[in-house]
Amino acid sequence: MAVVADVIVVGAGPSGLLLAGDLAAAGHSVTLVERRAERVGNLTRALVVHARTLELLDARGLADELVACGNPVRKARLPAGGSLDLSRLRSRFPFILVVGQYEVERLLERRAREAGVGFLYGTEVTGLRQDADGVEVDVDAAADAAEPDEGAGARPGRHRRTLLASYAVGADGASSIVRRTLGLPFPGSAVISSMVLADVRLAEEPPAPILADADAEGGTFALIATFGDGWYRVMSWSRDRQLPDSAPAGLDEVRENARRALGSDYGMHSPRWISRFHSDERQVPHYRVGRVFLAGDAAHVHSPAGGLGMNTGLQDSANLSWKLSAVLGGRAGGRVLGDALLDTYDSERHPVGAAALRASGTLIRLALTGSRPLRGLLTAGARLVAHAHPVTDRALTRVSGIGIAYPAPRGAHPLTGRRAPDLVLRGTPGRLYEALRAGRFVLVGPAGNAAVRESARESVRPDGPVLYAESARNSHRTLLIRPDGHIAWASNHPDPSGLRRALTEWGLAGSHS
Repeated sequence: MAVVADVIVVGAGPSGLLLAGDLAAAGHSVTLVERRAERVGNLTRALVVHARTLELLDARGLADELVACGNPVRKARLPAGGSLDLSRLRSRFPFILVVGQYEVERLLERRAREAGVGFLYGTEVTGLRQDADGVEVDVDAAADAAEPDEGAGARPGRHRRTLLASYAVGADGASSIVRRTLGLPFPGSAVISSMVLADVRLAEEPPAPILADADAEGGTFALIATFGDGWYRVMSWSRDRQLPDSAPAGLDEVRENARRALGSDYGMHSPRWISRFHSDERQVPHYRVGRVFLAGDAAHVHSPAGGLGMNTGLQDSANLSWKLSAVLGGRAGGRVLGDALLDTYDSERHPVGAAALRASGTLIRLALTGSRPLRGLLTAGARLVAHAHPVTDRALTRVSGIGIAYPAPRGAHPLTGRRAPDLVLRGTPGRLYEALRAGRFVLVGPAGNAAVRESARESVRPDGPVLYAESARNSHRTLLIRPDGHIAWASNHPDPSGLRRALTEWGLAGSHS
């Protein structure tokens, strides 16, 4: 018998787990398909979570627990002698959180299971078809992954079946089978090869919790970051040692690279794992093909510089999940408007992915350049970032993700599309990102102004699509905030008719709730 779900998510990495958990928490049936037999532990590359991603995890009640698992770093030492003071970030999370990707996955998987996501581990996608009404996904599953049907052609100990859904999302990584099945190109090229990662112990404490630099010629690079539990992540590269990913990587190579780039290996010992890899810069031309979407590394890959990969993927999923939920729940104003809403996933997130490629590519090329003029430019830039506060703030908002803004209609309020800060609210919940845990739009009105709530009466009823809250600060501004924490509509003064139009445009008026 075929499994029928509202959404099939392929890939149980961070992007897939967050998306599946969001949809299930909103009451939709979700099947998550994962090729691996089980979620694995420490062999993961991502090691930083930025402020914007922590805000999105806060909106799911997970941020504080994740912060407790990691090491909040408030100052990072940059290549060429610069530093970045993250305490200047205007966020509840003014730091970079150094934490293993496996910890992020652990929390997201727990949330997804509690919300009722159906997991199919040890299951590979072998085909995908779609029409105007839904998606069919063919899978080859381990014998214990699900009940078999006919199973013709299955390998020993496995069986084949078909999964049916209204929509499917490929969050299955850089080698995405969903992307290949759709026939989408993945244009780009390798940006760095023979990078070596390791988790090690150190005999000496480095001078900064995140330390990164290159030698004077740009021929060797190394980064050391502390997890805060006695383990350190080391990333190193040498132009003189360019080997295939399959070539063995040892601690001696990592030590040598660190000594050349950082001046010391800080007594590295007892590695728990070492791996050699390469990084590409690639992006699909579209994140949506009909009823199928791509998120995370399935849609874009780039260098590890800036720690943007996992963060960008999680933000993809936060953008897509509420839009799929609105369409599945009939809150998007009908099929035509629903399609238009789903199209905004690509129009909003594709430019963000492209910007991440440019930023990470520029950072890694500057760090590894052998050109003396470019190295001089890097040194000057690092000093400028460290000492010129306007430049520092701009760099922080870009890297942290809190500066991401989505396109707004012509004539819209300047705040439209921008990320909403964690506003202080009257009563309970006391913060905006606590209010967003309901998975709904949040309407924040001026304190004591009954006209705003009255104009949205049908939308803010207890079972309605909008949660109403009043600002705890003396402000006349009214904000309608999307479930992903971006501003859908704003007015500097109470504007009941404008608010009603906005609620209708977003499918939140009483007739669509």
